[in-house]
This record gives sequence, structure tokens and C-alpha cells, in this order.
Amino acid sequence: MSRLFGTDGVRGKANQLITPQLAMSLAQAAAVVLGFNQAEAGKRPVAVVAKDPRISGDFISAAIEAGLAAAGVDVYDAGTLPTPAAAYLVADLDADFGVMISASHNAAPDNGIKFLARGGQKLDDALEDAIEAQLELEPPRPLGADVGRIRRFADAEDRYVVHLLSTMPNRLSGLKVVLDCAHGAASGCSPQVFKDAGADIVVIGADPDGVNINDGYGSTHLGPLQAAVIEHGADLGIAHDGDADRCLAVDHEGNVVNGDEIMAIMATTLKEQGRLKDDTLVATVMSNLGLKIAMEEAGIRIEETGVGDRYVLEAMRAKGYNLGGEQSGHVIFSDHATTGDGVLTGLHIAARVAATGKSLKELAATMQVLPQVLINVKDVDKTAFGSNAAVAAAVSDVESELGPNGRVLLRPSGTEPVVRVMVEATEQEVAEDMARRLAMIVQTELALTTSV
Repeated sequence: MSRLFGTDGVRGKANQLITPQLAMSLAQAAAVVLGFNQAEAGKRPVAVVAKDPRISGDFISAAIEAGLAAAGVDVYDAGTLPTPAAAYLVADLDADFGVMISASHNAAPDNGIKFLARGGQKLDDALEDAIEAQLELEPPRPLGADVGRIRRFADAEDRYVVHLLSTMPNRLSGLKVVLDCAHGAASGCSPQVFKDAGADIVVIGADPDGVNINDGYGSTHLGPLQAAVIEHGADLGIAHDGDADRCLAVDHEGNVVNGDEIMAIMATTLKEQGRLKDDTLVATVMSNLGLKIAMEEAGIRIEETGVGDRYVLEAMRAKGYNLGGEQSGHVIFSDHATTGDGVLTGLHIAARVAATGKSLKELAATMQVLPQVLINVKDVDKTAFGSNAAVAAAVSDVESELGPNGRVLLRPSGTEPVVRVMVEATEQEVAEDMARRLAMIVQTELALTTSV
């Protein structure tokens, strides 16, 4: 049987993979694994449950809360909130764990169940495996007064907004900001907190109806935000995804500012203020080479991790670093949050614009984004590319041709027979040519017997 948990919880089609039965069973299993210490002490564990606004979240959250209460867990139902808000509330309430129901940037038919450990931390593989193993065992069945209570957490969003405002280094007075909430979980709190911080706001993509989440808006569809920034003469635009754990930005000319550029802005800002721990930024191997070059020039070291914000978080926790993230816009300020927080990130980008009087375009010029070409080579033996002599020789040749101003990265997909070929160079045409050359060699050398 394949592993149920993926890179970020359990995710799939709602009512197909993510059924009420699975949700209840996962909740009962998590109650045993994550609530063990309280149960051993004879106390009922406490959990926070939140969801994004996709319509299937209603029946999934009902099943989750029923499973938790039936297993003896007291539940705070926080309603519709961003994932980072759920993580914050787990820590703020000193709850034993949390559950976030969301499929992030995916379309409405998908959904997911993500568990958060005490303190609002993401689970490690061992805890996820323990929950999966517990699914095979009989769940606890307390009686009478020992079953859990379910309470509506009425001020959940207000607590989160107050927390976000407390992190602000300065107000946003004088800034006009367009917010694209992806018809998602930040549709209420993001406009509220930007307004409270002093910004003049224009809001798009903030009318969730249960089925329009991420549909044509948000961080995966930046066209409407770019158009709105120009139309309204705004200083910048901020785009969230469905559960608001990521942020991409748009400058006053409509140019996209991606996660690497955001990290470059914030890393140099924190270093200038003497607040960047060990002058180190944590980023994945997929971050643009331009980020590495810019950070070297600024005296900032980059610690690289595998692809995925959980690996960034693990590296940050292990060594106490306080800034990290991904090109996709998951940016983690560990002084203020335990996970990527798109609203927090947007606020701090805007605060830097307000504090310096510089445009976001000027600030983003901290780094030069090098052309990056990614080709997915399908139907190949992804387990063999690391030991194939012809592929290794081709990579070595390309690296020699590119020199210090280019980069090659080959990595296998975690879920399908695909090898991802990524090449960066100072010129787009060179990157495309090199990537195609490597992709052809990978396809020829590693083709599965069932493919041509």
C-alpha cells in the first residue's frame, strides 16, 4: 500500500479520496498519536480545526470534528482561516495539535487534510507514519463526560489580525495596495489587516462561493492583479493562494516579483537591521542562481534544501535561522510564524516600500533573475539517472560551458516517472538550448521499455 500522506498532508479529490469516512478515521488516529501526552495524564487533548472556503470543507470539517470529539478531544472550530492562521492559533492557545482542511492552490474539487503538531509546527515523517499505522487499529471510544466538546472559536480571525499587526515595523500610510485573495481563505483577514495597517486598498478575488477558489485569481493567475495595479495606479499588488500560505507580488508597472526576489528584499533588509540570524537565508535547490549571486554580494550565505517548504522549515528549526522560503512564494519568517504566511509576507514587503520610499521595482533590483528553463522528461527510469555515465558526462559538459554564471539541476519527480531538467544561464536562448540538449540525452538514455 502506498503512503497516504504526501508532501503536505493528505490531498486528493473531495468525496473520492478525501471522504467523510477517511476524514473521521484520520481524526481518530491523530487524536491517539498527537494527543497521547494529555490522554496519558487523564486530560482531554485540545485541537484547533480550520478550513479554506471550498465547499467540500463543510462536510470534511464536520467529519474531522466528529472524529476528534468521539476520540475524547476538545475541539475549537475556527471556521474559515488561512493555514498560517490555524498554525498561529494552535500555538497561541497552547493546543495539542491542529487540523487544516485545504488543498492550497488546487481547484475546488480537490481538498486536503493537514495536521499541525503542538506549537503550530508541521508534522515530521515519523508522526505521519504513526497516524497511518494507527488507522489499522481500533479507535478510542470514551464514554459519558470523557467525550470531547466542540466549541465555535468566535474571535479566531481577530486574534490572527492582531498578531499580524504586532509584527509590523512601520505603518503603510500613503501606499495604495491591490490585494488578490484568490477567492480563498484570506478574503476576510487580508483586506482587514492591510486597511488596519494604514494602506489604501483595492480588493479583487475576495468573493468566495465555495467553488471559485483559485479560479482565475490568486498567485497562480496573476493577470487580473497586474491589470488592477496599473488600472488603479497602485504602488504594488499582493497575491495569495487559496489557503494564503504563499505570496507573490506585482510592482507598480505590473511586473511580477516572485518568491526569490521577495526573499532577497527581506534578507537584505534583516541583515541591514542586524536581525538576520547568522546572516543566512534558507532556500531550495530550485531558487534562481541570481538569488545566490545577489546574496553573496550582500554578504549573506544561502543554505540549500530539497524542494518543498517542509524541508526549508526543518533546516530553519535545526539551526535557528529566521528567514527562508521558495520561489513559489512560501516565505517563512520564523520570528513571527511557524509556516509560510502570505499575508504576513505581503505586509512586510509593503512595509519595506513605505519605510524606504523606494518602489517595489527598485527593491526587487537587489537581484537579477537569470533565465531559467525547466523541462519535464516523461516516461523515463528516474531511479537510474544518477548512475548513468552518458547523462553525467552531458551534465558535466553543459556545466563547463555555462561556467560560474549558469547552473544545471536534474532531479526525479517524487510521484511519477519523470526527470526534471533545469538550466539557468545569462541568456534565455542559451538556457533553452542547453535544457533541450540535456532533456534529449535523458530521454534517450533512460527511456522506459514501454516508451519510445
